[in-house]
Amino acid sequence: MSDRGYPDAVADEFPPPPTAFTDREDREIEVRPYEGDEAAREALVEMYDDFDPADRAQGIPPGGEERIREWLGAILADDCYNVIAWCGDEAAGHATLVPDGDAYELAIFVHQEYQRAGIGTHLIRGLLGHGQANGVAKVWLTVERWNRAAVSLYKKIGFETSDAESFELEMGLRLCAAEAAAEEAGGSADEPDGDE
Repeated sequence: MSDRGYPDAVADEFPPPPTAFTDREDREIEVRPYEGDEAAREALVEMYDDFDPADRAQGIPPGGEERIREWLGAILADDCYNVIAWCGDEAAGHATLVPDGDAYELAIFVHQEYQRAGIGTHLIRGLLGHGQANGVAKVWLTVERWNRAAVSLYKKIGFETSDAESFELEMGLRLCAAEAAAEEAGGSADEPDGDE
């Protein structure tokens, strides 16, 4: 069990993917869940292989195709939830929820050619909608405290700072009520969730 803090209030509902929108650059973007197909995996390898090293945070995404494939193998696993932002056949962004004890860690990446166009907001909302639809109760993330755009986005979505003692902020979100998550997982809501 984790000693992370999460808001008492459950977040608003988020739209589950697929969703479509026009970004600020007038590009048609669709957010879809990753469903294990090879073409989507290869599009992600290509996106991450072309990722600007200056946009890497906390060592991810890794550099080099072999390390990218290894990393994707872990975060595209069946126990993770993933969504991809598509511009035609090109992956513009990717977001993932990776299980971590009684919660899920969130990571989001938007390719540099698609940044500052509103894609990140739609991508994270689609991922959280995908998580809600699958009974994910709690989500956490870390973000470099000087990344004001990301911190602002996470706060706007409903994340609250739970740990601000290092150069990174840890933020949490209660995505579903414990009862709904336990029911979705086939468990009991009477089990403690470790953050009370």
